[in-house]
Amino acid sequence: MRFGSFVDLSQPLGDDTDVYPGDPEVRLEPHATIEADGYNLLAVRMGSQSGTHVDAPFHFAPGGARVDELPLALFAGPAVIVDASDLGPRGRIARRHLEPVAGRLRAGAVLLFRTGWSSRYGTAAYDDHPFLDPEACAWAIERGVRTFGLDAPSIDESPTAGSGVEDYPCHRLIAAAGGVICENLTRLEDVTFDDPFVSLFPIPLQGADGAPVRAVAYRVEA
Repeated sequence: MRFGSFVDLSQPLGDDTDVYPGDPEVRLEPHATIEADGYNLLAVRMGSQSGTHVDAPFHFAPGGARVDELPLALFAGPAVIVDASDLGPRGRIARRHLEPVAGRLRAGAVLLFRTGWSSRYGTAAYDDHPFLDPEACAWAIERGVRTFGLDAPSIDESPTAGSGVEDYPCHRLIAAAGGVICENLTRLEDVTFDDPFVSLFPIPLQGADGAPVRAVAYRVEA
């Protein structure tokens, strides 16, 4: 078995990393240097939901599994990439977007939504991203999907001042099903080869609600 056509789907982590409103900022600082200590060592400060990351069920379910308790099979599998690039700010990813790939939605599939919103990463417009309709989310869960991802900061609509949008229905549906969500993906448009495989393996932060990942799509060759 060989692998080819790798596409890095991860946002880099650094002091300019875009974080969800209210989340801890990412800070990278030298802790030791070759000049002073004989070796380089970096001090890293960040939240569990920094950069390209996965949400464990515990993020929204008090008794849900933590990220280090989940089976690794949830974080890798054949990717089903849904084109939702027709949507504008706060557009709703509906069942109509999923129906063209309905035959591929099953247990073990990694369902990814390509909205094109990663091009706005680092700008105020990034927070006005498209989001998944709860009915479409439930429809995918019924077909066995337990791993979701998208190139935006949240699978649910992000709240704004006075919007009243704070219930996060898709987060709750996926958490209740024991599933995971990967957010802040990028370069999904570069996955142009057939039958991509994707891995979203998180750092095993003990007892955490989520963790950063190095998300990669690639082709498996015989």
